[in-house]
Amino acid sequence: MSVALPALAMLPRRGRAQDVTTSYAGAMIDWKQFAGQTITLAGAIHPWTNAITPLLPDFTELTGIHVVPDFRLETTYLGALAIQLNRGDSTPDVFMFTAYGQGIAGGWLQPLNAYYSDKSLTDIGWYDESDLLKTARAFPLWRGGERYAMPITSEAVTLFINGEALAAKKLPVPETFEALLATANALKTDDMSGIAMRAQASGNSSVPAMSFLFSYGGDMVKHNRAVFASPEAIAAIDMYGRLLRQAGPAGVSGYEWYHVLDDFLQRRTAIAIDSSNFATDISNPARSHVAGQVVFAAFPHVDGRTSVPFMSHWQACINAKSRNKRAAFLFLLWATSKPTALKAAAAGLATTRVSAWSSEGFKKAFGVQAAEAALANLQNADVDRAKAILFHPQSRPILDAFMIGVNEVVSGRPAKIAMTSAAEKANAAIGG
Repeated sequence: MSVALPALAMLPRRGRAQDVTTSYAGAMIDWKQFAGQTITLAGAIHPWTNAITPLLPDFTELTGIHVVPDFRLETTYLGALAIQLNRGDSTPDVFMFTAYGQGIAGGWLQPLNAYYSDKSLTDIGWYDESDLLKTARAFPLWRGGERYAMPITSEAVTLFINGEALAAKKLPVPETFEALLATANALKTDDMSGIAMRAQASGNSSVPAMSFLFSYGGDMVKHNRAVFASPEAIAAIDMYGRLLRQAGPAGVSGYEWYHVLDDFLQRRTAIAIDSSNFATDISNPARSHVAGQVVFAAFPHVDGRTSVPFMSHWQACINAKSRNKRAAFLFLLWATSKPTALKAAAAGLATTRVSAWSSEGFKKAFGVQAAEAALANLQNADVDRAKAILFHPQSRPILDAFMIGVNEVVSGRPAKIAMTSAAEKANAAIGG
């Protein structure tokens, strides 16, 4: 389903136009060169779409390009998008994307380096790539240095704890996985589970479990083979399963991210582990029953090791079959620019811009402690290990096989048996 634009603030048209123009006037770009064109923007219902939607009229005011948004629940969106792109549809023109390798191998994504070097489209000095987070600069680079996407968000897996529940038991913030297990068991009650994490048998649920795997020293893919049956991976997923079996909520084997978030917001779980982007909802008193009571912390680690939480940048791509590629690129440039990032950050979006992360608007909306925890987890993350799985041409079946194994462990199957079977399924999908 499409999402309607919210009502704009009642500003005089001329005043709003001047405000929009001023922020982008420094760019040596003819913002009106594609006036009258219409592009379709597709994405998941997500903090980025929530933040960018109110700004779309500003883009139209600046450029004369109309944007038709089509935002859906994440699982529904990703399933439908792959079908559209595979059959060669010319829409959407711009879309949120994660399966980078699959998209490149399928010829779905338009290469972008030529657009970056086109001075009629890009003012590199004004765009200022040095202001991008280091991970955001490295993330979209493909073999040979080609880019097929522009990062739009920054997130790392983070630990969230109900501070009141923790204080009532006089417990410290757990730093190791063993301490996490003990704390989750100590905090669970008849009305509140000790911990909630994703466990659905779908690749979309893999983010927290991969953080355990990486932190135990494992990899998802190495030398074009799925390697999550390694001793390190088995130990990691065994701990994941123990946590959820001993201290997780009823029905956790069907949990996706929105179940985890809802349980935490409603005080139905004491601990949650998931995306740092949860912070905006967690700190929003209109949505959250724990606002102002939450501890945001570093992802746990194994004794003697540094934690390696999974990190990612949602990216936006241009459809290789789009009839409006240059207008679509202008939209991406605008959407990821400093002034737009600053506005989105004021709504609590964790953008890719250092300047936006440093802004008072972002700190107020996201929370100072939440921002510090997210940045610490981003710094500990391993970009190459994340890219190895996310950019693999068979990332989706590999992730699906992985989470089938994790789901089985959460349901009680021994980790060695489940993860060995899962890796075999993944390698059959990879072939060779």
